[in-house]
Amino acid sequence: MRRARTSWHDPEPRGRRTMKILVTGATGYVGGRLVPELLKAGHDVRTTKTADEDVYPWWSDQVETVEMDVLDQSDVENAIVGVDAIYYLIHGMGGDDFADNDRKAAELVRGAIELHGVQRVVYLSGIVPDVPESELSEHITSRLEVERILTASSATVITLRAAVLLGSASTSFEIIRQVSERMPLQTVPDWMNSDVQPIAVVDAIQALVGALTIDGPSRHFDVGGPESMPYADLLDLYADVADLKRPQVNVPLLPTGLVGSLVATLIDVPKPTVEALVESLHHDMVCGDGGPGVRELLPDGHRLIPMREAIQRSLAERTAEPKDADPMGPLPHDPPWAQGGEDKSLLDRVKDVLPGGH
Repeated sequence: MRRARTSWHDPEPRGRRTMKILVTGATGYVGGRLVPELLKAGHDVRTTKTADEDVYPWWSDQVETVEMDVLDQSDVENAIVGVDAIYYLIHGMGGDDFADNDRKAAELVRGAIELHGVQRVVYLSGIVPDVPESELSEHITSRLEVERILTASSATVITLRAAVLLGSASTSFEIIRQVSERMPLQTVPDWMNSDVQPIAVVDAIQALVGALTIDGPSRHFDVGGPESMPYADLLDLYADVADLKRPQVNVPLLPTGLVGSLVATLIDVPKPTVEALVESLHHDMVCGDGGPGVRELLPDGHRLIPMREAIQRSLAERTAEPKDADPMGPLPHDPPWAQGGEDKSLLDRVKDVLPGGH
C-alpha cells in the first residue's frame, strides 16, 4: 500500500539540505514522535507499515507510507529505493527466534543499502553494559549484533545506545508506572540496584535528528539524561512524583525469570518486553566514560531534562491537538496498554493467572 504525500513542508532550515528519509517502525513509540521533527526540518519522509497494521498517526497524510515485511527481501529493497538515509527502529522482543529474525532483517537492510547506495543509517539500540560480552543479556547481544551488521555496510552508520526512555507510552516508562501503581508493596531483588541513566524521549528525539547530519565515521553514542540512579530509587522517584506511598522490601536471591514473569502478569506491557528489561537490570545501564556523548548530537544550548521533570511531563494529560501536544505525554496512536493500562484490580489480575481463576 502507498499513501500519497501532501505538498506540505515547513520552511527549509537555513544551511541544511533536505533529504528523502525512510523511517522504519514509524508507528512505534519513538518513530511516531520522530517523524514530526523530520517534517519540521523540511525532509521528505517515507514510513513503513506491516500488512496487518492499522495505525494512522496524526501526521500520516504528510508522508509516503509503504508496506514492508522486514524479513522479505523484495519488500525491503522496494522500501529503501531512492532514499538518502534510513532510521532503523526495528527490533524483536519475543519468541525463541527473535535473534535470528533480527539478524536476517539487518542483513537484508544492509544488502539494500549497498544495492541503492544509501549514505546514512541511524540505528536506535540499547546501552551495552561494561561487562564481557558473554555476560550480556540475549536482547542486548542481539542489538549489538545488529549494530555490527549495519556498520559493516558502506553507509555512515550512527548508533544511539539508550537505556530507559522516559515518556508516556514508552515501554520502559509504562513498566515503571504500572509496577508503581499496582504494587502497594514493592519487593526489590538485591540485583535490581544496578544504576540506570534514563533519557527523556524529547531529548532522544533531538539526538536522533542530530545523528542525521553529524560528520562520520560510523560510530556509536551512549545517550542518557543528566542523572543516573539505582533502579529502585527510580521507582521511588516515580512514586514521589505521582504522590504514591510505595514502601520497598529488599529480597535476596530472587531468580530473574521468576521476577520477570511475575511482573509481566501484573501489568499490561507485553511480556517479552518486561522480561527483557528485568534481565537487563543485572548490570549498570549507564553511559560509558570517555566516549562520545549525547551532547555532541544536540543543538547548541539544548537543556537535557532532569528525571523529575520528565516524569511530571509524562504524567500530564494532553490538552492540545496532537501536532501541538508535548511529545512527553500521551498521543492518540499510542498502544492501548499505555497511560497506565487497563483498569483492573490487582486481585483480579492475580486470579487471571491462577489455574481455574477465571
